[in-house]
Amino acid sequence: MSTERSEPEGPRIAFSREAFEAVLGELDANLRLIEKTFGVRLTARNGEVVVRGEPAPADACARFLDEISDLSRGGFRIGSRDVALACRLVREAPGVPLRQHFLRGRLRGPGRRQVLPRTARQREYIEAIRSHHVVFAIGPAGTGKTYLAVAMAIEALSRQEVRRIVLCRPAVEAGERLGFLPGDLVQKVDPYLRPLYDALFDIWEGDRARRMIEQGTVEVAPLAFMRGRTLNHSFIILDEAQNTTPEQMKMFLTRIGEGSRAIVTGDITQVDLPPGRVSGLIHAREVVAGTEGIAFIEFDRRDVVRHELVQRIVQAYESHERARREGEANGLPGAAAREDGPGPGEDAP
Repeated sequence: MSTERSEPEGPRIAFSREAFEAVLGELDANLRLIEKTFGVRLTARNGEVVVRGEPAPADACARFLDEISDLSRGGFRIGSRDVALACRLVREAPGVPLRQHFLRGRLRGPGRRQVLPRTARQREYIEAIRSHHVVFAIGPAGTGKTYLAVAMAIEALSRQEVRRIVLCRPAVEAGERLGFLPGDLVQKVDPYLRPLYDALFDIWEGDRARRMIEQGTVEVAPLAFMRGRTLNHSFIILDEAQNTTPEQMKMFLTRIGEGSRAIVTGDITQVDLPPGRVSGLIHAREVVAGTEGIAFIEFDRRDVVRHELVQRIVQAYESHERARREGEANGLPGAAAREDGPGPGEDAP
């Protein structure tokens, strides 16, 4: 990084070897990211980073680097991705101390790796789960709704806060009827539950997860299997809740027993119910919002933590839907027709 010779030297921050490498990043990518985030110039050598720039941004950057150094000295194994994440957090929630996010937000369990919230909203989600009996997480794909809920369930089980984990989904038919799919009932519904298995096996060791399922400590089942049951001392996750009916949602919420907590996740822009059917997730947001013990966390495309292309895809669909609604409001007949099929003279895809 080039600097002007006449510019006075600013704050100097020392790092452990591991933290210094993380701050640099691959080909100094993190160093450039920090410069861009704070509007400063950085010089790094021999385990130290020197900050140059206007006093206010230089001081803010120095405090940021000090926090990273403190995390490393305190035993947190800081990595290159953690530094990039810290820059993102500073942009989203500049007042939140990094220690609070990385240490309090860290999920611990017997799994092979730790799970950290990657956005300020994800940390808010984790805090809500820890302080409420029921949490609704609503937002687009890729925002970590299900993944973090499964991680929280594993942490609660490892700390013996609950005795079992119950993961369920509504089995909404999309093009194929269950009766025509091959295999017995378990094999028929298994494709609907696969995303829950994926999250479970990714966070936990595969063999341990299989044993827990075999022993009944972890149950993965269609929502219909919850009817008539009372789930005590359980961590219950209802995924894809936008595809429940209001009756199914009420049935699920009234299954919660003593010592249990429930997480409901879904994307209200991806409802697969038949036309005319009301989503139980949308209905519940109108009915139980504001009820003591229940929290609602709303994610948006800024919280997408999958491939960056996913964030752009979500944005494109949001823009398309907004334009369609505006067109309908202005009485443009083509706005709705485009949703149904090709226009005159066009070929179907």
